[in-house]
Amino acid sequence: MTKQETMMNILGNGTKFKGNAKIAGSLRIDGEFEGGMTVSETLIIGKTGKIKGDIKTKNSIIGGYINGNLKTDEKVELQSGAKFEGDLICKKLIIEDGVTFDGNCKMSETKPAIEQQKPKHQERI
Repeated sequence: MTKQETMMNILGNGTKFKGNAKIAGSLRIDGEFEGGMTVSETLIIGKTGKIKGDIKTKNSIIGGYINGNLKTDEKVELQSGAKFEGDLICKKLIIEDGVTFDGNCKMSETKPAIEQQKPKHQERI
């Protein structure tokens, strides 16, 4: 397998997994996963997929349910019908109509606001 090729792993509908996982390549979840997860490429959560736990990945396409924090190096796409409960860190975010998002989002590509400098000399009245 060359570096350009990525392996697709699948957790099928009706399958339940509990524990921590480190995935080389991409992962599609149509079943249930509970625990911590690191995915080197793209995480795809189908409409029936459910995750409870913290996730780190390169890209994410979410159609199902996540309860936990998601740190994505690049892009997150929340598809219609998806439900996300937790904090999200990403560079790019797409949210379709019909998504439930309950949490905080930080776009790591943005720079913090520059504090306004106070004048050195203030006049007193």
